[in-house]
Amino acid sequence: MFTGIVTDVGTVQSVEGEGDVRLKLSTSYDTSGIDIGASIACSGVCLTVVTKGDNFFSADVSRETISVTNLGAWEKGTEVNLERSLKVGDELGGHIVTGHVDCVGEIVTFESVDESILLQILVPEAFGHNVAKKGSITINGVSLTVNEVEDLEDSTKVSINVIPHTQEVTNFRQAQVGDKVNVEFDILARYVARLQDKG
Repeated sequence: MFTGIVTDVGTVQSVEGEGDVRLKLSTSYDTSGIDIGASIACSGVCLTVVTKGDNFFSADVSRETISVTNLGAWEKGTEVNLERSLKVGDELGGHIVTGHVDCVGEIVTFESVDESILLQILVPEAFGHNVAKKGSITINGVSLTVNEVEDLEDSTKVSINVIPHTQEVTNFRQAQVGDKVNVEFDILARYVARLQDKG
């Protein structure tokens, strides 16, 4: 379980394999305090630490995970938002995040508005009912608040305001139009949508 509050930005050091792959990621975390088998959210994807060393850890990624996230585009040098799993008693500064990506969205607007960034993302129409104005959403592992939602013909456009601090401490500092992003909807919204579907 996570909160969507990024605590480090790592960098992909290597990607090995062609089906299932092993990722090696640099980190500023003190890896002596990270157990093998620990969970770390990597741009919103919950991955398990399988090896570690000074300033790095590695995780195995299945072909299935690659197919439903943006990990297939990761290469050496890609910046990755990192968050260690929540411990009992930790501050819940964002919202409850599972690390299970719902879909891949596409950035269609990334432009300065005053000091902030207007971030607009298209998500598949089938997921549009999971997002609401002023609700929470996780983009690349970052807990954000939805400003506007617009239903289009075959997709849903989600508008978000990214404040300067968030730009500085996440991989949004490298984001650009056309980028694919990992999207996880608020777990409460998912349950409500499920109940409505069954009703």
